[in-house]
Amino acid sequence: MTELAGVTQARVIRSEWIKFWSLRSTTVTLATAVALLVGIGLLAAGMLGSGDIGGPGPGPGNLGPVAASLAGLTFAQLAFGTLGVLFMASEYGTGMIRSSLTAVPRRLPVLWGKIAVFGGVVLVVGLAAAAIAFTGGQAVIGGGGASWSGTGVARAVIGSAVILAGSGVLGLALGALLRSTPAAISTLFGAMFLLSGVAQLLLPAAWRDDVVRFLPANAGEAFTAVTPDSDALGPWVGLGVFVAYVAAVVIAGAWRLRRSDA
Repeated sequence: MTELAGVTQARVIRSEWIKFWSLRSTTVTLATAVALLVGIGLLAAGMLGSGDIGGPGPGPGNLGPVAASLAGLTFAQLAFGTLGVLFMASEYGTGMIRSSLTAVPRRLPVLWGKIAVFGGVVLVVGLAAAAIAFTGGQAVIGGGGASWSGTGVARAVIGSAVILAGSGVLGLALGALLRSTPAAISTLFGAMFLLSGVAQLLLPAAWRDDVVRFLPANAGEAFTAVTPDSDALGPWVGLGVFVAYVAAVVIAGAWRLRRSDA
């Protein structure tokens, strides 16, 4: 099938931008994710400042000041990941994907357009929310707080936005691969929030830690930690592993979009 005249990647991105903001779930989910990241962060920072969850240092069993202010990251990941699933999989549920692929017969520009729009929005919104959570959290903690100039602090805050965007794109790619909202959300939740716990329970102790630290949630956490645990990956290795997971699912989703009927 010959691609329709005038179809360019830029125009596909513009079309996906319009579709993204026309979803009823978009504004609500974005606001929910921001509220979770900022609200839980301020709450944890308040508890840390009052001494309810240990001192300001990152010792065992304690939250450091940066980790406390970003304590809502996991919940925001789930919200953004769910929105990513809806942005892709809902088109299969409503049948709109057929219209999208009729307008763009080459198919893959639709996926690239969705990733560009969604990843860009989540990165910007996540960065703003993480910066607010960190700045507000340190104000609540007071004298025991951290500063932007501290070692690893900027990486942790900016890295939180990167991990949020990656989690959202992962959800979108799972929507393209599985084409079912419940299946994609369940897989996302399992991979990001259950897999590490299951591995800790089931794997032999001799090589448990070596495997667990390479799982997606642990790899992302290594990048956002100011001082990674001794048995965790290094920050940039952790980012590379996390991006590799996202890229693998994107490639799988692109393959199915290209090879299978809508």
